[in-house]
Amino acid sequence: MSAPRASAFDLPERLSAKADPALIAADERHFADIAATLERSVADLSAQLAALRRAPGGTGRFEGQDAADRDRDIHRLTGRIATLRRYGLDLCLGKAVGRDGTTVYIGRIGLTDGAGRRLLVDWRSPAAEPFFGATHGEPMGLESRRRYRWTGGRITDYWDEVFDADGFAGHAAALDDQSAFIASLGTERSERMRDVLGTIQADQDAVIRAPASGALVVDGGPGTGKTVVALHRAAYLLYSDPRLGHHRGDILVVGPSEPYLAYVSDVLPSLGEEGVQTCTLRDLVPGGADLPAEADPEVARLKASAELVRAVEAAARRYELPPQRGMRLDTPWGEAYLSAADWADAFGAAGPAVAHNEARDLVWRELVAIVLAKLPEDAAEEPLRRDLARDREFRTAFDKAWPLIEPADLVAAFWASPEFLAWCAPHLGNAEVARLQRPDPFAWTASDLPLLDAARRRLGDAEASRRARRREAEIAAEREVIDKVVEDILEAGDGNVEEMVILHGADLQDALVHYEDLEEADPDPLAGPFAHIVVDEAQELTDAEWQMLLQRCPSRSFTIVGDRAQARRGFTESWTERLERVGMGRVDIRSLTINYRTPEEVMAEAERVVRAALPDANVPTSVRRGGVPVGRGSRADLEGLLEDWLASHPEGTACVIGDPGFAARPRVRSLTPELSKGLEFDLVVLVDPEDFGDGIEGAVDRYVAMTRATQRLVVLTS
Repeated sequence: MSAPRASAFDLPERLSAKADPALIAADERHFADIAATLERSVADLSAQLAALRRAPGGTGRFEGQDAADRDRDIHRLTGRIATLRRYGLDLCLGKAVGRDGTTVYIGRIGLTDGAGRRLLVDWRSPAAEPFFGATHGEPMGLESRRRYRWTGGRITDYWDEVFDADGFAGHAAALDDQSAFIASLGTERSERMRDVLGTIQADQDAVIRAPASGALVVDGGPGTGKTVVALHRAAYLLYSDPRLGHHRGDILVVGPSEPYLAYVSDVLPSLGEEGVQTCTLRDLVPGGADLPAEADPEVARLKASAELVRAVEAAARRYELPPQRGMRLDTPWGEAYLSAADWADAFGAAGPAVAHNEARDLVWRELVAIVLAKLPEDAAEEPLRRDLARDREFRTAFDKAWPLIEPADLVAAFWASPEFLAWCAPHLGNAEVARLQRPDPFAWTASDLPLLDAARRRLGDAEASRRARRREAEIAAEREVIDKVVEDILEAGDGNVEEMVILHGADLQDALVHYEDLEEADPDPLAGPFAHIVVDEAQELTDAEWQMLLQRCPSRSFTIVGDRAQARRGFTESWTERLERVGMGRVDIRSLTINYRTPEEVMAEAERVVRAALPDANVPTSVRRGGVPVGRGSRADLEGLLEDWLASHPEGTACVIGDPGFAARPRVRSLTPELSKGLEFDLVVLVDPEDFGDGIEGAVDRYVAMTRATQRLVVLTS
């Protein structure tokens, strides 16, 4: 780490009054201590990391666990070092001064010097809560707070806020257009979302720190900060909730699109958290990202039902019915009779928590155990297992009663057999069953994803079952070889008792099996279960899609982010009604009503658009004016408009929405209205917005597209 500069402050000339040494001297001394501690911390952590990488892994059957622990430690240290090097002094967000005179500096992470003095308090700790939550109505014990605005590792502005009029002396307090908070709202956007730790407001902080029991709905219109607040909440819960931190549980963040995931990718690492899983709903099913939308609106409506998803369970149960007739088995140890009751007992051994294809192996082992109990004592389990596997009649009966099933085959049967679909989904009428049939039952669309996901979870991976049997056979064969080698050693030995005990020991023989050479499936990181799920643009999810997420979060602990006014299919019910219907537990709703992003001029135009279709839309109030009216022009003006803007704005990003023929270029994106959700740009150019569609969907698309602008909006028409 480089040596600290003479001053951490680099205030512009117009803020020279704030550079008075009387105002910043204490900060400068504290920053010098932080810089020295950071340098020492990076050196210490780097030494620990180097030692860990040199350390040998485990051996024998403990090797896998030891290696996993070592990898986690390496990942933890690497992440900590990366965070320290990424930010340096700008780990510090600000400071809070209490009425008792105590000063607490707030950081992205906690930091303690060698003497045990706390230099930075982690922003998620209870001690930091007043810094974010204090208001003039409820100062939470604070006399004042100071927020820093960092640029390139230097402080280019700071904002003092005093809660006690008697304590104004010695502060540069000003809530005006030059403050760090207000100025930050109009700064240029980059291609990544920024965290808002330096400017979190009290209403946002209350959402971030809300308990994680049940479902918390963060309801808010465009620009209210609900997305970034939800991501901050994820980092806060990982730090504060004992069910989540330190590998005791995982968080999944589900976004509306790949551009959204790329946009928010930097937020969680900047908050001190690495490794949170992020995905779109389509990513939950392999190959789902490439599927087209359902062309028939009525078919899409039918497949959006949670009842149809539940039909997968009925379909699977049809392939788990024990034979109703017994059968006689001839074995090398004599005859055994397997009754219908024996079949039923074996099938009942598979609990509901085990997927069909994996449970099949449990049922097989139970059948072997039942037959073994009917044979003389000299019968052995492993030879009997092999003998039954070669019995064609028995094998055929078992395969017919509990077959291996590919999930895609089960769902495809719905669209190929009206009789099968009608039996599994009795809620459908004859006309609806006929409507869902299609010439190619495997011609998947995005509407099939909840059904395919339900089938994968209910049935499991058929190939995994085959791999498990091959693995079991390979282990058995290797153990036979080891047993033979041990017997040969013992026969050639001198009868030493200790040697016999060691060679017969299960630990030694287990260690000799080469588990690392045996085939294993790669785990699915999105399969869950997750301790908490964050869902953005949640107003778009169908009942069927909600089932995909509920199955991955048994605790029903969710942060649900959305705006009913931005639902493309309409959203006439309340959040509570919608979520209770899909199977969510307790629902707590928090509303954000202040638009921090969109200038008042843009929001006024957008409000007229959405209220034309949704008169009761919850439109937020903009906190600032941009000073630039909404522009109008011809589609032919597009290239010149962008060239002029790029030339006059060396930083920032723009987006053209609604022109599929426009090719993206550096600092200028090209998106559909739907893909622009959750994103923000300095300049937004709408091309022929009236062509976005009619009714609610068209109005919502125009509303969403317009409110992506943080500085300027231009509407072009052909």
